[in-house]
Amino acid sequence: MTPGELRALCLSFNAAVEDFPFNPETSVFKVLGKLFALTNLDARPLRVNLKCDPDDAIRLRTAHPDLIVPGYHMNKRHWNTVTADGTLPDRLVRELVEDSYDLVVAGLPRTERLKLDRA
Repeated sequence: MTPGELRALCLSFNAAVEDFPFNPETSVFKVLGKLFALTNLDARPLRVNLKCDPDDAIRLRTAHPDLIVPGYHMNKRHWNTVTADGTLPDRLVRELVEDSYDLVVAGLPRTERLKLDRA
């Protein structure tokens, strides 16, 4: 997956925006103000922090050691750092980004989720 493809994927979700609250190099993708992906799109290899169900996080880390690891500077129980350098199938990376977005949306207040459904 290229940096451009990762950015386009993150921005393809309903109400998703890119922000730079930390520095100009770190893209933070949010939905209604809540983070679902964090990456430096210029870094090599390309890595992205994604929210993950704790049980799935352990399973993924076991299945893909060195490519999916506990989230760098994040809550290690709920976040993974995923290396998106082409070693993992792009389909899996896309699914993990989508799962992250969905988990964040599921944690939003009901009124906010309803706004997303109407958008």
